[in-house]
Amino acid sequence: MTAPLPTLSPEGSGLSAIRTTCAYCGVGCGISATVTGERAVRIAGDADHPANRGRLCSKGTHLGETVGLEGRLLHPTIGSKRASWDKALDLVAKRFRDTIAQHGPNSVAFYVSGQLLTEDYYVANKLMKGFIGSANIDTNSRLCMSSAVAGHVRAFGEDVVPASYDDLDAADLIVLVGSNTAWCHPIVYQRIRARCEAGAKLVVIDPRRTETAEQADLHLPIRPGSDVALMNGALAWCRDQGVLDQAFLADHVAVPADFWAGLESFDLWSVARACDVPAAEVRRFYELFAGTPRTVTMFSQGINQSLAGTDQVNAILNLHLATGRIGKPGAAPFSITGQPNAMGGREVGGLASTLAAHMDFAPENRALVQRFWSSPAIAEKPGLKAVDLFRAVGEGRIKALWIMATNPAVSMPDAARVRDALATCPFVVVSDVMEKTDTGGFAHVRLPAAGWGEKDGTVTNSERMISRQRALFPLPGEARPDWWIVKEVGRRMGWKSAFAYDRPADIWREHVRLANYRNDGARLFALPGQGGGGNAGYDEMAPFRWGGTPFADGHFPTPDGRARLVPVAQKPIAQPLSQWPLTLNTGRYRDHWHTMTRTGLAPKLARHRAEPLVEIHPDDAARIGICDGALARVATPQGESLYRATISDAQRPGELFVPIHWTDHTSSGGRTGMLPRPLTDPESGQPGFKSTPATIAPVATRWRGFALFAGEPARPFDCLWATRITVAAGSLWELAGDGDPARLDRFLPGGERVEAVDHARGTRRIAILADGRLAAALFVTERGELPTRDWLIKQLGEAPPAAAAALLAGRPAGVTVDRGPIVCTCFDLGLRTILAAIRERQLTDVAAVGAAIGAGTNCGSCRPALARLLQSENTHAA
Repeated sequence: MTAPLPTLSPEGSGLSAIRTTCAYCGVGCGISATVTGERAVRIAGDADHPANRGRLCSKGTHLGETVGLEGRLLHPTIGSKRASWDKALDLVAKRFRDTIAQHGPNSVAFYVSGQLLTEDYYVANKLMKGFIGSANIDTNSRLCMSSAVAGHVRAFGEDVVPASYDDLDAADLIVLVGSNTAWCHPIVYQRIRARCEAGAKLVVIDPRRTETAEQADLHLPIRPGSDVALMNGALAWCRDQGVLDQAFLADHVAVPADFWAGLESFDLWSVARACDVPAAEVRRFYELFAGTPRTVTMFSQGINQSLAGTDQVNAILNLHLATGRIGKPGAAPFSITGQPNAMGGREVGGLASTLAAHMDFAPENRALVQRFWSSPAIAEKPGLKAVDLFRAVGEGRIKALWIMATNPAVSMPDAARVRDALATCPFVVVSDVMEKTDTGGFAHVRLPAAGWGEKDGTVTNSERMISRQRALFPLPGEARPDWWIVKEVGRRMGWKSAFAYDRPADIWREHVRLANYRNDGARLFALPGQGGGGNAGYDEMAPFRWGGTPFADGHFPTPDGRARLVPVAQKPIAQPLSQWPLTLNTGRYRDHWHTMTRTGLAPKLARHRAEPLVEIHPDDAARIGICDGALARVATPQGESLYRATISDAQRPGELFVPIHWTDHTSSGGRTGMLPRPLTDPESGQPGFKSTPATIAPVATRWRGFALFAGEPARPFDCLWATRITVAAGSLWELAGDGDPARLDRFLPGGERVEAVDHARGTRRIAILADGRLAAALFVTERGELPTRDWLIKQLGEAPPAAAAALLAGRPAGVTVDRGPIVCTCFDLGLRTILAAIRERQLTDVAAVGAAIGAGTNCGSCRPALARLLQSENTHAA
């Protein structure tokens, strides 16, 4: 099914490496992967890939830990029973065909993912929009960057990102808006830091003082939702200072008659009040922007995931268009995407609001695409966007739903309602790599999809760079690529010739032809010369960026060739409610990804943030009575979930932050998807995850503890708090409860048991030995202390195990060193290890720490933390 793969030979290795791309964020890093065993691979950055130049973040570095078959879905199932591919595919085709015949094409839907390759996306979109005849196909990318798409279309006439990473190398000012780049896009952040070390200035606009913000020349911790005021004020300032590009405006931009009058209220003081930051700091930002022609403004989820996300995007685009900072080296607005192929999905029409190849549903576009596909039907209008799609499922309007490579029962806002919808849907199909997901539990049919390292196709990164993702391993079990699964259903629905693909190269060439078909330059998205060379040309494809330097000639893909300034107003910012006085923000952690089905398999990635935390300002914590490290319940009108509290003055007072990653399979808490409102931006349909009214309360516990297993417990823990953490030889569970801790004994396996009890402290310590190895351990206390976990983790599966006394103490005899919480995941270095090196070797800067112990020298995402440690040590020494 796959063709031979291009290779490169690492010096002296004796093995050939395969060039592929990373499975994670939209940076699109190239990887050199050397297969070393049946399911083993050595990962390195591809020094020749222009996106990363050989560097990888912690997640990419540890991809080799995630390619095993633990937990994989390897066979089709119907209900709870294994089925053949023929039976499963025939059933899917029949149920979709019958539903369409009885209720019409709009009674079915696909919900797909930025984890799909472009070829997968293309086939799914073609089947739904061109043959079923409905546009009810949307993607989880709707949740992360659809406001950027809508903003681009309003301003430019087409969804075009007018920037590349090369612009960062040429910029004199880099503005990061709503982006914790150091954590979420570490390789791009290292490029930013390199430019700053060469003299560029960095401004970070973010309500939270993230590790990205800590290294900025200026941090503006603005009130959530006040971005339009800030950017409109910047534009008014630039106008008043005479730095608008009047020639560019006159020749290349359409300006509504009342546009400038709409900026009159955005004076410095009004903006400062709206944003809740000092006027002097706002002025400093405006002066930096006005005085620096080569400015890149990079924005991400903090802008997009808002009920006014599209307006916020257009406020940024307005600022760049009016000052002529677009289409020039080092001067551009830059939307950076979250998923590895969100951009590829945008190119082929994976969003319900687009048709294909950057075309909308205008009659001439519908006719063109239908003619190209020779399709019996073509979608007449945009389909249901994600939130509306699941609402329609719950209301019974969608009667057959196919979910591919995503987990909406966790990731959608108001996830409890999404689960209710899935539970009532007459027919749900889930294609996934994992056997047990929160969404998969609702499936009538589950189809085993190929995972990273098994898939073959293309992806497009944030800067429009198209790269090949290549297979490293044979397909395991009966897993199949997503494109193959979809085309087989299409053939069984009666469209054999339209879905007669034998390999991804066939789909790629069709995608290229459609992108170029009767495209006379009206659309910037085109792929001239990219479909030749046959299968060998596809296999050998080198990374390339489509579109050249967009808008360098001042021409935009609008009917008159001009960009548009879009009037946007700052919407009133909701005031705290008496019942819900706090504002909840959600986001990512550095070393985790989405719902952890991949990163959760990597022991080294699991330790940086091992549990779901709620971050709260000290003033709020003191007022509410929440202690650092205790449990707290976060509630919103939609639902509630437990978190471990961490007190941080990096939070604005009145605001909370929680991560998005934990699921029913990894924790009894941290169910963040249950909390946000199912409200969306009116233009883009993107949910507002960043400003949900909330409350928080302390949760009392009787005991706390942890359990270790060489493998997994026999049954799920049912105590108040149980969070799973992958470790090298099994699993670690952090526990807390309000009932009788003796009930935990039933989760332990059989074997030789050694136990110590301290009734005064309410402490029990149990070790279970089986076949001469440590099989499990349980440590629980009501009033005492618990040992650190690292040494015990190393004893799992050891033969012979340590002495019973040492096991029950949680440490060996003599002095032991606690390395502390992990700071540098790449080199597995803890806080105390790093601090010891700083003190003993008298290290004074981040470079010196890296030279001494390696920390910060790989992906660099821990460099802000290292800088903070150094600053703290220097302050203490002084």
